[in-house]
Amino acid sequence: MQDANMVRNIAIIGHGNCGKTSLAEAILFTAGKIKRLGKVDDGSSCMDYEEEEIKRNISISSSFHNYLWKKHEVYLIDTPGDDNFINETLFASQICDGVVFTVGAVMGVKGQTVKFADFVAERSLPCIININKMDRERADFERTLEEIKRSLPFSPVVINLPIGAEDNFKGLVDLVSGKAYLFDEGNKGTMKEIEVPAELQDDVSIYRESLMENVAETDDELIEKFLEEGELSEDEIRTGLRLGVASGAIAPVCVGSATLNKGTEALLEAINQYLPSPADRPVKVGKDPKTGEPMERRPAVDEKFSAFVFKTMADPYAGRLTIFRVYSGSLAGDTFYNSSKQTSERFGQLYVLEGKEQRAVEQIGPGMIVAVAKLKETTTGDTLCDTNAHIVYEPLRSFAPVISYAVSAKKGEEEKLFSSITKILDEDLTLRVTREQQTAEVLLSGVGQVHLEVVGSRIKRKFGVEMGLSLPKIPYLETIKGKARVQGKHKKQSGGRGQFGDCWIEMEPQPSGAGYEFVDKIVGGVIPQGYRPAVDKGIQEAMEKGVLAGFPVVDVKISLVDGSFHNVDSSEMAFKIAGSLAFKKAAQEAGLVLLEPIMNMSIRVGKEHVGDIMGDLNSRRGKVMGMDSDEKNEIINAQVPMAEIQVYATDLTSMTGGRGSFTVSFSHYEVVPAHIAEKIVAERKVE
Repeated sequence: MQDANMVRNIAIIGHGNCGKTSLAEAILFTAGKIKRLGKVDDGSSCMDYEEEEIKRNISISSSFHNYLWKKHEVYLIDTPGDDNFINETLFASQICDGVVFTVGAVMGVKGQTVKFADFVAERSLPCIININKMDRERADFERTLEEIKRSLPFSPVVINLPIGAEDNFKGLVDLVSGKAYLFDEGNKGTMKEIEVPAELQDDVSIYRESLMENVAETDDELIEKFLEEGELSEDEIRTGLRLGVASGAIAPVCVGSATLNKGTEALLEAINQYLPSPADRPVKVGKDPKTGEPMERRPAVDEKFSAFVFKTMADPYAGRLTIFRVYSGSLAGDTFYNSSKQTSERFGQLYVLEGKEQRAVEQIGPGMIVAVAKLKETTTGDTLCDTNAHIVYEPLRSFAPVISYAVSAKKGEEEKLFSSITKILDEDLTLRVTREQQTAEVLLSGVGQVHLEVVGSRIKRKFGVEMGLSLPKIPYLETIKGKARVQGKHKKQSGGRGQFGDCWIEMEPQPSGAGYEFVDKIVGGVIPQGYRPAVDKGIQEAMEKGVLAGFPVVDVKISLVDGSFHNVDSSEMAFKIAGSLAFKKAAQEAGLVLLEPIMNMSIRVGKEHVGDIMGDLNSRRGKVMGMDSDEKNEIINAQVPMAEIQVYATDLTSMTGGRGSFTVSFSHYEVVPAHIAEKIVAERKVE
């Protein structure tokens, strides 16, 4: 088994279209793990292999691979950069030991860049920054570096200075050793040493001085030597970099072009030298499942086994594939204990994932990302451990769904669809399925519209059933404004026994949320006791069907005050119909209004976007209830009609360049403005 000190567990994180997947390909190719440098654009990448990823040219799920470079075994996670799949990146940041944070040299820092950088900073994850796409038109190293310094919670320290840019990006200067390298022809990823170009001598001196200053500050002995001698040796710089990266004090900056496989070799060296092994990371803290007391597991092979399940993949052929990160110990035998479910699980072959392929392994240890098929009880978020040493780790933190669509299937395929959705729920923790009682719609909620569309494509591909998506119906309600006293009379004679039911009711509004109340005020038996509940039932059925636009009526008090009956022709059914007629008549007289659901919203945006968001909320009939702020964002608290924010997730991304986020929850019902209510009623009548 590999020594834990020689293992690395890293995630490649960054904004969409910054070249993360291409970088993963270049790393694997340069390390000799794959024989061909795949490309995202032509669908030949080994990391983006799902049909939907190839079609959209984006990563949708985290994908996994591993490679060996100079005796270091590195487990690699390629994460999505699109906001619709933000939870995949959030989960990866919670289980990796280090990050290669990628920024495009053309696009620079984007909205997602800031979000993802916050994930890294919150967890104090050791980080190398890779400025990618240095070969592209308008690539600008200096501008990108300044944006990183200004916008991200990192302290970037340049260790690779580019030689040239755009079409002329031809090499780099390693500021640690002071040596310059020219990229070899072709896409082999190799370099040859050259003299530092004369035009870069001054820049190299300035950047190397800055590097030594930053490195010296990581250690008392180093700063003492630097202040005395004004110089640090190559070994001292490397030592200081390791210390600074481990503590999160500094983030070394590398440069390259992933698609041309330039600068990859220097990045491989930086990963080995500066990102920590599992053994360098703090002990993993969990809880005793019985007492709740804190427990620790050292990231060592001789420790008791423990691991955390952070992803599940549904496969129609292989069944469920459970993916976990090993935190401590090694695994022997064919059983482990699931301390989250408090049950033992038998397993078959253990695998490490290599893109869409799986490689069988006999032994596993700290830092490894491992998969196992067809576990019966284990799901995402569970802790696996030694049968005799139980521990439970903290569950994954995720973003709540913010957009919902109604799902539908072709006739006869409903059961198959909902069975498929249930399987996908195991795979995607972000999804929620609920049933809206009033509209009878099944709602699927996720992070964005594209997220839900991709779920539909996966279901079709994996399980052969089509999932329709449509905007949900708004669960409007109706209520009354005033009082009324009316008669409801049902009289029918059609030969033989007739039907007769006669009731007088008084109707009045109830306070919002008070519901329905029925009061029996009959005296003297004008309506026999056995028929009065039928009046109540008829009224309730009429309330469900609505009067104004077919929406349920709420917050009404009905008093049954008078009526008459016929000894032969009266029946429960006749009085039920009479009650229904009376209710409809009374509601019209009392005056009906439409109610709409109002949602609480908490919107987090940068100061520069506050004005735009406020104006937009006003245009959506929203009311700003107050403002808060944290270290980085302004928080706008508002109440907005549900009908106005059904696709707000997409709109907010457009307004803020992906930098905004929000949460939403139900607040209360309010009367719909008359001009809007008229349109809703007219549309409802057409339906």
